[in-house]
Amino acid sequence: MKEDKTEKKGAVSSLYIVQRIFTVLMIVMAFFPIANPAKICGLVSRKISLFTSAVSYSSLVGECKRAFRMNWIDEYIFIITFVGALIAVIGIIATGVGICASLGNLKLQRLGLRFTIFGTIGEVVGYIVCFVSYIILKGNVRPDKLEKVNPDFPIGVIVFGVGAIILLALSLAISAKLPKVPEGMKYEMESKYKLFLMFLPFALLAFLFCYLPLYGWRYAFFDYKSGGTLSADNFVGFKWFTYLFKNEATRRDLINVMTNTLAISGLNVVTSWIPMIFAVFLCEMRSMKFRRIVQTFTTIPNFISWVLVYAVALSIFSTDGFINTFAKQIGLLAPGKTGPNYLMGDSMTWVKMWAWGTWKGVGWSAIIYVSGIAGIDQSLYEAATVDGAGRFQKMRHVTIPGLLPTFFVLLLMAIAGILSNGLDQYLVFRNAENAEHINVLDLYVYTLGIGNGSIPLSTVVGMFKSVISVILLFAANGASKLLRGESIV
Repeated sequence: MKEDKTEKKGAVSSLYIVQRIFTVLMIVMAFFPIANPAKICGLVSRKISLFTSAVSYSSLVGECKRAFRMNWIDEYIFIITFVGALIAVIGIIATGVGICASLGNLKLQRLGLRFTIFGTIGEVVGYIVCFVSYIILKGNVRPDKLEKVNPDFPIGVIVFGVGAIILLALSLAISAKLPKVPEGMKYEMESKYKLFLMFLPFALLAFLFCYLPLYGWRYAFFDYKSGGTLSADNFVGFKWFTYLFKNEATRRDLINVMTNTLAISGLNVVTSWIPMIFAVFLCEMRSMKFRRIVQTFTTIPNFISWVLVYAVALSIFSTDGFINTFAKQIGLLAPGKTGPNYLMGDSMTWVKMWAWGTWKGVGWSAIIYVSGIAGIDQSLYEAATVDGAGRFQKMRHVTIPGLLPTFFVLLLMAIAGILSNGLDQYLVFRNAENAEHINVLDLYVYTLGIGNGSIPLSTVVGMFKSVISVILLFAANGASKLLRGESIV
Protein backbone atom coordinates (compact mmCIF):
# COMPACT_ATOMS: atom_id res chain seq x y z
CA MET A 1 0.00 0.00 0.00
CA LYS A 2 2.81 2.35 0.98
CA GLU A 3 4.74 1.40 -2.15
CA ASP A 4 1.71 2.27 -4.31
CA LYS A 5 1.41 5.67 -2.62
CA THR A 6 5.13 6.28 -3.08
CA GLU A 7 4.96 5.36 -6.77
CA LYS A 8 1.89 7.55 -7.23
CA LYS A 9 3.60 10.46 -5.51
CA GLY A 10 6.68 9.98 -7.68
CA ALA A 11 4.56 9.95 -10.84
CA VAL A 12 2.80 13.16 -9.79
CA SER A 13 6.16 14.81 -9.07
CA SER A 14 7.45 13.83 -12.52
CA LEU A 15 4.31 15.16 -14.18
CA TYR A 16 4.65 18.41 -12.22
CA ILE A 17 8.25 18.82 -13.39
CA VAL A 18 7.23 18.41 -17.05
CA GLN A 19 4.27 20.76 -16.53
CA ARG A 20 6.48 23.46 -15.03
CA ILE A 21 9.02 23.14 -17.84
CA PHE A 22 6.32 23.53 -20.50
CA THR A 23 4.76 26.48 -18.65
CA VAL A 24 8.08 28.30 -18.39
CA LEU A 25 8.74 27.68 -22.09
CA MET A 26 5.33 29.09 -23.00
CA ILE A 27 5.91 32.17 -20.86
CA VAL A 28 9.35 32.78 -22.40
CA MET A 29 8.08 32.21 -25.95
CA ALA A 30 5.36 34.82 -25.40
CA PHE A 31 8.11 37.48 -25.40
CA PHE A 32 9.81 36.36 -28.62
CA PRO A 33 8.46 37.42 -32.05
CA ILE A 34 9.60 34.27 -33.83
CA ALA A 35 6.29 32.41 -33.25
CA ASN A 36 3.68 35.08 -32.73
CA PRO A 37 0.14 33.63 -33.22
CA ALA A 38 -1.13 37.15 -33.93
CA LYS A 39 1.01 37.53 -37.07
CA ILE A 40 -1.80 36.88 -39.54
CA CYS A 41 -0.35 38.83 -42.47
CA GLY A 42 2.74 40.59 -43.76
CA LEU A 43 1.49 43.92 -42.41
CA VAL A 44 2.02 42.71 -38.84
CA SER A 45 5.58 43.50 -37.83
CA ARG A 46 7.97 40.60 -37.43
CA LYS A 47 9.47 42.38 -34.44
CA ILE A 48 6.50 42.17 -32.08
CA SER A 49 5.80 39.24 -29.79
CA LEU A 50 2.54 37.70 -28.59
CA PHE A 51 2.83 39.71 -25.36
CA THR A 52 3.26 42.98 -27.26
CA SER A 53 0.35 42.10 -29.54
CA ALA A 54 -1.86 41.57 -26.51
CA VAL A 55 -0.97 44.72 -24.57
CA SER A 56 -0.48 47.21 -27.40
CA TYR A 57 -3.04 47.40 -30.19
CA SER A 58 -1.13 50.29 -31.77
CA SER A 59 1.95 48.07 -32.12
CA LEU A 60 -0.11 45.29 -33.66
CA VAL A 61 -1.60 47.56 -36.36
CA GLY A 62 1.36 49.95 -36.62
CA GLU A 63 1.96 49.10 -40.29
CA CYS A 64 -1.69 48.67 -41.24
CA LYS A 65 -2.86 52.29 -41.20
CA ARG A 66 -2.59 52.73 -44.96
CA ALA A 67 -4.38 49.43 -45.59
CA PHE A 68 -7.25 50.58 -43.35
CA ARG A 69 -7.39 53.98 -45.01
CA MET A 70 -7.43 52.50 -48.52
CA ASN A 71 -10.02 49.85 -47.54
CA TRP A 72 -7.76 46.97 -48.47
CA ILE A 73 -8.80 45.20 -45.27
CA ASP A 74 -11.30 45.80 -42.48
CA GLU A 75 -9.96 46.92 -39.10
CA TYR A 76 -12.37 44.71 -37.17
CA ILE A 77 -10.25 41.71 -38.24
CA PHE A 78 -7.31 43.05 -36.27
CA ILE A 79 -9.55 43.87 -33.32
CA ILE A 80 -10.47 40.16 -33.29
CA THR A 81 -6.77 39.27 -33.48
CA PHE A 82 -5.98 41.62 -30.61
CA VAL A 83 -8.74 40.07 -28.48
CA GLY A 84 -7.43 36.58 -29.27
CA ALA A 85 -3.88 37.54 -28.30
CA LEU A 86 -5.16 39.14 -25.08
CA ILE A 87 -7.13 36.01 -24.13
CA ALA A 88 -4.06 33.85 -24.85
CA VAL A 89 -1.76 36.00 -22.69
CA ILE A 90 -4.27 36.02 -19.83
CA GLY A 91 -4.34 32.23 -20.13
CA ILE A 92 -0.53 32.07 -20.00
CA ILE A 93 -0.55 34.25 -16.87
CA ALA A 94 -3.13 31.93 -15.30
CA THR A 95 -0.97 28.89 -15.99
CA GLY A 96 1.97 30.72 -14.40
CA VAL A 97 -0.13 31.34 -11.29
CA GLY A 98 -1.05 27.67 -11.35
CA ILE A 99 2.51 26.38 -11.26
CA CYS A 100 3.35 28.83 -8.47
CA ALA A 101 0.46 27.42 -6.42
CA SER A 102 1.70 23.87 -7.13
CA LEU A 103 4.59 24.52 -4.74
CA GLY A 104 2.17 24.51 -1.78
CA ASN A 105 0.31 21.77 0.04
CA LEU A 106 -2.37 19.53 -1.44
CA LYS A 107 -5.11 22.17 -1.17
CA LEU A 108 -2.95 24.78 -2.96
CA GLN A 109 -2.01 22.23 -5.60
CA ARG A 110 -5.66 21.60 -6.31
CA LEU A 111 -6.27 25.34 -6.62
CA GLY A 112 -3.22 25.66 -8.89
CA LEU A 113 -4.56 22.92 -11.16
CA ARG A 114 -7.80 24.85 -11.58
CA PHE A 115 -5.84 27.92 -12.64
CA THR A 116 -3.74 25.84 -15.05
CA ILE A 117 -6.72 24.05 -16.59
CA PHE A 118 -8.75 27.22 -17.09
CA GLY A 119 -5.60 29.01 -18.28
CA THR A 120 -4.79 26.41 -20.95
CA ILE A 121 -8.41 26.41 -22.11
CA GLY A 122 -8.20 30.20 -22.37
CA GLU A 123 -4.98 29.88 -24.36
CA VAL A 124 -6.56 27.45 -26.82
CA VAL A 125 -9.53 29.78 -27.24
CA GLY A 126 -7.20 32.73 -27.85
CA TYR A 127 -5.22 30.85 -30.50
CA ILE A 128 -8.43 29.72 -32.21
CA VAL A 129 -9.60 33.34 -32.31
CA CYS A 130 -6.30 34.37 -33.93
CA PHE A 131 -6.67 31.58 -36.49
CA VAL A 132 -10.26 32.61 -37.23
CA SER A 133 -9.14 36.20 -37.80
CA TYR A 134 -6.59 34.87 -40.33
CA ILE A 135 -9.33 32.93 -42.14
CA ILE A 136 -11.55 36.04 -42.22
CA LEU A 137 -8.67 38.18 -43.48
CA LYS A 138 -7.79 35.74 -46.23
CA GLY A 139 -11.39 35.63 -47.41
CA ASN A 140 -12.08 39.38 -47.28
CA VAL A 141 -8.92 41.02 -48.59
CA ARG A 142 -9.25 42.58 -52.03
CA PRO A 143 -7.81 40.23 -54.69
CA ASP A 144 -5.71 42.99 -56.25
CA LYS A 145 -4.12 43.72 -52.86
CA LEU A 146 -3.23 40.16 -51.88
CA GLU A 147 0.48 40.73 -52.53
CA LYS A 148 0.57 43.88 -50.41
CA VAL A 149 -1.45 42.49 -47.51
CA ASN A 150 0.19 39.07 -47.84
CA PRO A 151 -2.03 36.90 -45.60
CA ASP A 152 0.38 34.73 -43.64
CA PHE A 153 -0.64 31.54 -41.87
CA PRO A 154 0.20 32.13 -38.17
CA ILE A 155 2.51 29.21 -37.45
CA GLY A 156 2.54 30.33 -33.82
CA VAL A 157 -1.05 29.08 -33.50
CA ILE A 158 0.21 25.53 -33.99
CA VAL A 159 3.30 25.95 -31.79
CA PHE A 160 1.47 27.58 -28.88
CA GLY A 161 -1.66 25.48 -29.42
CA VAL A 162 0.26 22.19 -29.16
CA GLY A 163 1.99 23.47 -26.04
CA ALA A 164 -1.34 24.46 -24.47
CA ILE A 165 -2.92 21.07 -25.27
CA ILE A 166 0.06 19.26 -23.73
CA LEU A 167 -0.24 21.44 -20.62
CA LEU A 168 -3.96 20.69 -20.42
CA ALA A 169 -3.32 16.94 -20.71
CA LEU A 170 -0.63 17.08 -18.03
CA SER A 171 -2.90 19.07 -15.70
CA LEU A 172 -5.78 16.60 -16.14
CA ALA A 173 -3.43 13.67 -15.52
CA ILE A 174 -2.09 15.29 -12.33
CA SER A 175 -5.63 16.10 -11.19
CA ALA A 176 -6.62 12.44 -11.62
CA LYS A 177 -3.65 11.21 -9.57
CA LEU A 178 -3.86 13.72 -6.71
CA PRO A 179 -5.74 12.51 -3.62
CA LYS A 180 -8.78 14.33 -2.31
CA VAL A 181 -8.26 17.31 -0.01
CA PRO A 182 -8.94 16.37 3.63
CA GLU A 183 -11.57 18.43 5.40
CA GLY A 184 -10.23 21.33 7.43
CA MET A 185 -6.95 21.60 5.50
CA LYS A 186 -5.74 25.19 5.10
CA TYR A 187 -3.71 26.74 2.30
CA GLU A 188 -0.06 26.37 3.31
CA MET A 189 3.36 26.61 1.71
CA GLU A 190 6.90 26.04 2.97
CA SER A 191 8.91 29.16 3.79
CA LYS A 192 11.53 28.44 1.13
CA TYR A 193 8.86 28.44 -1.57
CA LYS A 194 7.29 31.62 -0.18
CA LEU A 195 10.69 33.33 -0.39
CA PHE A 196 11.14 32.01 -3.93
CA LEU A 197 7.77 33.41 -5.01
CA MET A 198 8.62 36.76 -3.40
CA PHE A 199 11.85 36.79 -5.40
CA LEU A 200 10.17 35.67 -8.63
CA PRO A 201 8.75 39.09 -9.72
CA PHE A 202 12.21 40.64 -9.48
CA ALA A 203 13.69 37.72 -11.42
CA LEU A 204 11.07 38.25 -14.14
CA LEU A 205 11.87 41.97 -14.29
CA ALA A 206 15.58 41.15 -14.53
CA PHE A 207 14.79 38.74 -17.37
CA LEU A 208 12.67 41.32 -19.21
CA PHE A 209 15.04 44.26 -18.88
CA CYS A 210 18.47 42.60 -18.58
CA TYR A 211 18.42 39.27 -20.42
CA LEU A 212 15.66 39.55 -23.01
CA PRO A 213 17.38 42.56 -24.66
CA LEU A 214 20.36 40.25 -25.38
CA TYR A 215 18.19 38.96 -28.23
CA GLY A 216 19.16 42.22 -29.94
CA TRP A 217 22.77 41.05 -30.20
CA ARG A 218 21.81 39.46 -33.52
CA TYR A 219 21.97 42.94 -35.11
CA ALA A 220 25.77 42.77 -34.79
CA PHE A 221 25.87 40.14 -37.55
CA PHE A 222 23.82 42.05 -40.12
CA ASP A 223 24.24 45.19 -42.20
CA TYR A 224 21.16 46.64 -40.54
CA LYS A 225 19.66 50.07 -41.06
CA SER A 226 16.93 51.52 -38.87
CA GLY A 227 13.52 50.39 -40.08
CA GLY A 228 14.95 47.55 -42.16
CA THR A 229 14.68 43.81 -41.68
CA LEU A 230 17.14 41.01 -40.94
CA SER A 231 17.58 38.49 -43.73
CA ALA A 232 20.20 36.39 -45.48
CA ASP A 233 20.74 39.25 -47.92
CA ASN A 234 22.19 41.62 -45.32
CA PHE A 235 23.95 39.00 -43.18
CA VAL A 236 27.64 39.99 -42.92
CA GLY A 237 28.96 37.64 -40.24
CA PHE A 238 31.82 39.13 -38.22
CA LYS A 239 32.32 42.14 -40.48
CA TRP A 240 31.56 44.71 -37.77
CA PHE A 241 33.71 42.88 -35.22
CA THR A 242 36.77 43.16 -37.44
CA TYR A 243 35.86 46.69 -38.56
CA LEU A 244 35.91 47.83 -34.95
CA PHE A 245 39.64 47.14 -34.69
CA LYS A 246 40.80 47.51 -38.30
CA ASN A 247 39.45 51.02 -38.83
CA GLU A 248 41.99 53.52 -37.49
CA ALA A 249 39.43 56.21 -36.56
CA THR A 250 37.27 53.73 -34.66
CA ARG A 251 40.31 52.28 -32.92
CA ARG A 252 41.43 55.76 -31.86
CA ASP A 253 37.94 56.59 -30.59
CA LEU A 254 37.82 53.36 -28.62
CA ILE A 255 41.15 54.10 -26.92
CA ASN A 256 39.92 57.56 -25.94
CA VAL A 257 36.57 56.24 -24.74
CA MET A 258 38.12 53.43 -22.70
CA THR A 259 40.57 55.88 -21.12
CA ASN A 260 37.74 58.16 -20.02
CA THR A 261 35.60 55.26 -18.84
CA LEU A 262 38.34 53.62 -16.78
CA ALA A 263 39.52 56.93 -15.34
CA ILE A 264 36.08 58.02 -14.08
CA SER A 265 35.12 54.51 -12.95
CA GLY A 266 38.51 54.15 -11.29
CA LEU A 267 37.86 57.31 -9.26
CA ASN A 268 34.49 55.86 -8.23
CA VAL A 269 36.04 52.53 -7.19
CA VAL A 270 38.91 54.17 -5.28
CA THR A 271 36.46 56.40 -3.39
CA SER A 272 33.79 53.73 -2.88
CA TRP A 273 34.50 53.86 0.86
CA ILE A 274 32.99 57.37 1.15
CA PRO A 275 29.34 56.22 1.60
CA MET A 276 30.44 53.78 4.31
CA ILE A 277 32.34 56.45 6.29
CA PHE A 278 29.47 58.89 5.76
CA ALA A 279 27.02 56.32 7.18
CA VAL A 280 29.30 55.69 10.18
CA PHE A 281 29.49 59.39 11.08
CA LEU A 282 25.78 59.82 10.35
CA CYS A 283 24.90 57.14 12.90
CA GLU A 284 27.24 58.75 15.44
CA MET A 285 25.18 61.95 15.50
CA ARG A 286 23.55 62.29 18.89
CA SER A 287 20.62 64.41 17.73
CA MET A 288 18.15 62.13 15.95
CA LYS A 289 16.35 65.13 14.47
CA PHE A 290 19.54 66.55 12.95
CA ARG A 291 20.51 63.09 11.70
CA ARG A 292 17.21 62.73 9.86
CA ILE A 293 17.58 66.18 8.31
CA VAL A 294 21.10 65.36 7.07
CA GLN A 295 20.06 61.96 5.73
CA THR A 296 17.03 63.44 3.95
CA PHE A 297 18.99 66.23 2.28
CA THR A 298 21.76 63.86 1.17
CA THR A 299 19.33 61.27 -0.19
CA ILE A 300 17.06 63.62 -2.15
CA PRO A 301 19.64 64.34 -4.92
CA ASN A 302 19.44 60.68 -5.98
CA PHE A 303 15.84 61.26 -7.09
CA ILE A 304 16.63 64.40 -9.09
CA SER A 305 17.14 63.85 -12.82
CA TRP A 306 20.50 64.74 -14.34
CA VAL A 307 18.77 67.36 -16.47
CA LEU A 308 17.76 69.25 -13.33
CA VAL A 309 21.21 68.72 -11.82
CA TYR A 310 22.73 70.27 -14.93
CA ALA A 311 20.29 73.20 -14.64
CA VAL A 312 21.48 73.78 -11.06
CA ALA A 313 25.11 73.48 -12.14
CA LEU A 314 24.51 75.95 -14.98
CA SER A 315 22.99 78.52 -12.64
CA ILE A 316 25.98 78.25 -10.29
CA PHE A 317 29.08 77.67 -12.41
CA SER A 318 28.33 79.23 -15.82
CA THR A 319 29.74 82.55 -17.02
CA ASP A 320 26.71 84.42 -15.63
CA GLY A 321 26.22 82.03 -12.75
CA PHE A 322 26.10 82.65 -9.04
CA ILE A 323 29.86 82.41 -8.46
CA ASN A 324 30.84 84.96 -11.08
CA THR A 325 27.96 87.28 -10.13
CA PHE A 326 28.99 87.15 -6.48
CA ALA A 327 32.64 87.75 -7.43
CA LYS A 328 31.61 90.91 -9.29
CA GLN A 329 29.59 92.16 -6.34
CA ILE A 330 32.46 91.86 -3.88
CA GLY A 331 35.03 93.27 -6.29
CA LEU A 332 36.98 90.10 -7.10
CA LEU A 333 35.94 90.43 -10.75
CA ALA A 334 36.26 93.74 -12.58
CA PRO A 335 32.99 95.26 -13.92
CA GLY A 336 32.38 94.33 -17.55
CA LYS A 337 34.89 91.50 -17.41
CA THR A 338 33.64 88.03 -18.26
CA GLY A 339 34.28 85.47 -15.55
CA PRO A 340 35.61 81.98 -16.22
CA ASN A 341 33.12 79.31 -17.28
CA TYR A 342 33.74 76.63 -14.67
CA LEU A 343 31.09 74.34 -16.12
CA MET A 344 31.94 74.35 -19.82
CA GLY A 345 35.71 74.15 -19.53
CA ASP A 346 37.73 70.99 -20.12
CA SER A 347 39.99 71.22 -17.07
CA MET A 348 39.64 68.35 -14.58
CA THR A 349 36.61 66.92 -16.39
CA TRP A 350 37.05 63.49 -14.83
CA VAL A 351 37.14 64.93 -11.32
CA LYS A 352 34.10 67.11 -12.00
CA MET A 353 32.06 64.15 -13.20
CA TRP A 354 33.16 62.09 -10.20
CA ALA A 355 32.25 64.95 -7.84
CA TRP A 356 28.78 65.39 -9.31
CA GLY A 357 28.15 61.65 -9.21
CA THR A 358 29.34 61.39 -5.61
CA TRP A 359 27.21 64.35 -4.51
CA LYS A 360 24.16 62.84 -6.14
CA GLY A 361 24.59 59.30 -4.87
CA VAL A 362 26.42 59.36 -1.52
CA GLY A 363 23.28 59.64 0.62
CA TRP A 364 21.47 56.91 -1.28
CA SER A 365 24.50 54.60 -1.22
CA ALA A 366 24.86 55.12 2.53
CA ILE A 367 21.41 53.63 3.24
CA ILE A 368 22.66 50.05 2.95
CA TYR A 369 25.48 50.81 5.40
CA VAL A 370 23.05 52.46 7.84
CA SER A 371 21.03 49.24 7.71
CA GLY A 372 24.22 47.25 8.25
CA ILE A 373 25.11 49.30 11.32
CA ALA A 374 21.64 48.67 12.75
CA GLY A 375 22.30 44.93 12.39
CA ILE A 376 25.59 44.91 14.32
CA ASP A 377 25.32 43.12 17.67
CA GLN A 378 24.94 45.78 20.39
CA SER A 379 26.76 43.58 22.89
CA LEU A 380 29.97 44.31 20.97
CA TYR A 381 29.57 48.01 21.70
CA GLU A 382 28.80 47.26 25.34
CA ALA A 383 31.91 45.10 25.63
CA ALA A 384 34.00 47.84 23.99
CA THR A 385 32.62 50.38 26.49
CA VAL A 386 33.56 48.10 29.39
CA ASP A 387 37.08 47.84 27.96
CA GLY A 388 37.29 51.64 27.94
CA ALA A 389 36.94 52.25 24.20
CA GLY A 390 35.94 55.74 23.09
CA ARG A 391 33.63 56.67 20.21
CA PHE A 392 36.34 56.60 17.54
CA GLN A 393 37.76 53.34 18.87
CA LYS A 394 34.30 51.75 18.68
CA MET A 395 33.97 53.01 15.14
CA ARG A 396 37.36 51.59 14.22
CA HIS A 397 37.17 48.21 15.98
CA VAL A 398 33.42 47.43 15.92
CA THR A 399 31.44 49.44 13.35
CA ILE A 400 33.82 49.40 10.39
CA PRO A 401 34.76 45.68 10.72
CA GLY A 402 31.03 44.92 10.88
CA LEU A 403 30.48 46.79 7.60
CA LEU A 404 33.47 45.38 5.70
CA PRO A 405 31.65 42.28 4.32
CA THR A 406 28.98 44.56 2.83
CA PHE A 407 31.65 46.93 1.53
CA PHE A 408 33.56 44.16 -0.23
CA VAL A 409 30.42 42.82 -1.90
CA LEU A 410 29.58 46.28 -3.21
CA LEU A 411 33.23 46.77 -4.23
CA LEU A 412 33.16 43.58 -6.30
CA MET A 413 29.96 44.72 -8.00
CA ALA A 414 31.54 48.13 -8.69
CA ILE A 415 34.58 46.44 -10.27
CA ALA A 416 32.30 44.25 -12.39
CA GLY A 417 30.45 47.37 -13.56
CA ILE A 418 33.57 49.45 -14.13
CA LEU A 419 32.67 49.87 -17.81
CA SER A 420 29.14 51.07 -16.98
CA ASN A 421 29.24 54.76 -16.14
CA GLY A 422 25.69 55.44 -17.22
CA LEU A 423 24.55 57.79 -19.95
CA ASP A 424 22.41 60.64 -18.61
CA GLN A 425 25.08 62.49 -16.65
CA TYR A 426 27.61 62.61 -19.47
CA LEU A 427 25.03 63.37 -22.14
CA VAL A 428 23.76 66.51 -20.39
CA PHE A 429 27.20 67.75 -19.30
CA ARG A 430 28.87 67.18 -22.69
CA ASN A 431 29.81 70.22 -24.77
CA ALA A 432 32.27 71.11 -27.52
CA GLU A 433 35.09 71.86 -25.06
CA ASN A 434 34.97 68.79 -22.84
CA ALA A 435 33.80 66.26 -25.46
CA GLU A 436 37.22 64.57 -25.62
CA HIS A 437 37.38 63.77 -21.90
CA ILE A 438 33.70 63.12 -21.15
CA ASN A 439 32.94 60.59 -23.88
CA VAL A 440 32.53 57.37 -21.88
CA LEU A 441 31.56 53.96 -23.25
CA ASP A 442 27.79 54.20 -22.68
CA LEU A 443 27.69 57.63 -24.30
CA TYR A 444 29.80 56.35 -27.21
CA VAL A 445 27.38 53.46 -27.81
CA TYR A 446 24.45 55.89 -27.70
CA THR A 447 26.15 58.24 -30.16
CA LEU A 448 27.00 55.40 -32.54
CA GLY A 449 23.57 53.80 -32.47
CA ILE A 450 21.17 56.73 -32.13
CA GLY A 451 23.26 59.68 -33.30
CA ASN A 452 25.06 58.12 -36.27
CA GLY A 453 22.68 55.26 -37.04
CA SER A 454 25.44 52.62 -36.82
CA ILE A 455 23.29 50.14 -34.93
CA PRO A 456 25.38 47.01 -35.77
CA LEU A 457 28.62 48.69 -34.68
CA SER A 458 27.10 50.01 -31.45
CA THR A 459 25.76 46.51 -30.77
CA VAL A 460 29.25 45.07 -31.16
CA VAL A 461 30.66 47.59 -28.68
CA GLY A 462 27.86 46.79 -26.24
CA MET A 463 28.57 43.07 -26.58
CA PHE A 464 32.25 43.54 -25.80
CA LYS A 465 31.29 45.66 -22.80
CA SER A 466 29.01 42.94 -21.41
CA VAL A 467 31.55 40.17 -21.94
CA ILE A 468 34.37 42.18 -20.34
CA SER A 469 32.13 43.07 -17.38
CA VAL A 470 31.38 39.38 -16.75
CA ILE A 471 35.10 38.56 -16.96
CA LEU A 472 35.91 41.35 -14.49
CA LEU A 473 33.23 40.10 -12.10
CA PHE A 474 34.66 36.59 -12.00
CA ALA A 475 38.23 37.89 -11.80
CA ALA A 476 37.37 40.16 -8.85
CA ASN A 477 35.42 37.32 -7.23
CA GLY A 478 38.42 35.01 -7.64
CA ALA A 479 40.76 37.61 -6.15
CA SER A 480 38.38 38.05 -3.20
CA LYS A 481 38.24 34.31 -2.61
CA LEU A 482 42.03 34.07 -2.77
CA LEU A 483 42.76 37.04 -0.47
CA ARG A 484 39.77 36.99 1.90
CA GLY A 485 38.53 33.43 1.59
CA GLU A 486 35.05 34.70 0.67
CA SER A 487 33.21 35.11 -2.63
CA ILE A 488 29.83 36.30 -3.83
CA VAL A 489 29.48 34.07 -6.92
